[in-house]
Amino acid sequence: MLSLEPGYTALVIGASGGIGAAVATMLEEDPRCGDVIRLSRSGDGLDVTQEASIAHHAGRLGEKAVDLLFCATGALTIDGIGPEKTIRAITSEAMAAQFALNAIGPALVLKHFAPLLRRDRRAIAGFLSAKVGSIGDNRLGGWISYRASKAALNQILRTASIEIARTRPQALVAALHPGTVATGLSASYSVNHERFEPLRSAGMLLSVLDGLSASGSGGFYGYDGKVIEW
Repeated sequence: MLSLEPGYTALVIGASGGIGAAVATMLEEDPRCGDVIRLSRSGDGLDVTQEASIAHHAGRLGEKAVDLLFCATGALTIDGIGPEKTIRAITSEAMAAQFALNAIGPALVLKHFAPLLRRDRRAIAGFLSAKVGSIGDNRLGGWISYRASKAALNQILRTASIEIARTRPQALVAALHPGTVATGLSASYSVNHERFEPLRSAGMLLSVLDGLSASGSGGFYGYDGKVIEW
């Protein structure tokens, strides 16, 4: 990460998942990185659907300054319920679960962890989104709850970026589409799609973040660095 100061501190939330673990590993291998903090549900008990859990883990870090915050949480199938193929399959419970994990959770991560971002120099906050969260790109339909939760996440990040810029003018906040990655999330839904290995996807995403300036904060970017329409 050449755009961050030498010895930078990185915080990866969701570090036990395929992409999160790969991102953390790549950062640990960066000689310019001074510290990588890994947080996850399986490793540390961090549950992004519970604000008390998020607040607890943020509190454990005290006033530690963070240069890079990478949030790799999210799920396509929750409690055994996958994406809907038709609007007739919607249930309030399944939709609420999608929003709790994919939209509200990251919003609460921002609430409690964004205050740790550096104020006096460049800082980056990258959050995994998904291209299917693009309203303008939706030409196939289906997957209503997942699509809507990711669209909500994009709006949350866009709005938060405006507020964060007031106190951290050098900060970059970005929504990221990682591509179809060879993880458990995409295993059942990746037919006819190229699948990236997690380390390859992680490397591309970190490269995208490294190359964006603060003027691009609040944007939605693909793994190839291209802007994705809302």
